[in-house]
Amino acid sequence: MPSDRTRSAILAAAERLYAERGFGEVTLRDIVAAAEVNLAAVNYHFGSKDELIAELFVTRSLALNRERLRQLRAAEEKGGDHAEVADILRALVGPALRGSLGAASEHSAAARFMIRASIEAVPPIHRIKNREIDHLRKFTAALRRALPERDEVELYWGLHFALAMAHQTVRDSERLLKLSDGQCNLDDVDDVIERIVRVATMALTEGAAKEKPRAAAGVAAGA
Repeated sequence: MPSDRTRSAILAAAERLYAERGFGEVTLRDIVAAAEVNLAAVNYHFGSKDELIAELFVTRSLALNRERLRQLRAAEEKGGDHAEVADILRALVGPALRGSLGAASEHSAAARFMIRASIEAVPPIHRIKNREIDHLRKFTAALRRALPERDEVELYWGLHFALAMAHQTVRDSERLLKLSDGQCNLDDVDDVIERIVRVATMALTEGAAKEKPRAAAGVAAGA
């Protein structure tokens, strides 16, 4: 098998197996058997299981972040370089939720792989998440333009909470279905996105409104 085809076969087999069984349950021997290659090919192309996982995650993350930034640019163009807060947050959480929830994602190895990556504690993925934050800085900058009087620390917290809500919704979707007796429809991805965006927007904008009276009171007290 030519080298590029061997590499692609390994990646495809690994993604499918990790999606189906989880990171801890899949060995390199499982992957080489599924890809119909030898162990030396995995070592040659990736060096280790961690490097293989890292490459898969980076590949999927790059595609996700490109879509996030594309939607952010579209939101800013629509708003004349000052996007609405809700549109910024929608661009942030929407692509990940669309890739992980709904009937279509159930049949996608890529979607199920990313769900596993959000649920399981995997050292190479954890390291990448903590290192690759440049795209998030663009969202913080957009929020700063949308809320110029908002304390910058609050913008970071707002972005963090929006991501946390999206992450938790994917991570514990089954529990939410059981808790609500199926009333919370996680297949209606548009509705899920709007619920998260609404709460995150409220936290950012209502908090900003409350800061002004406190500042004014401080000035009056000083006078």
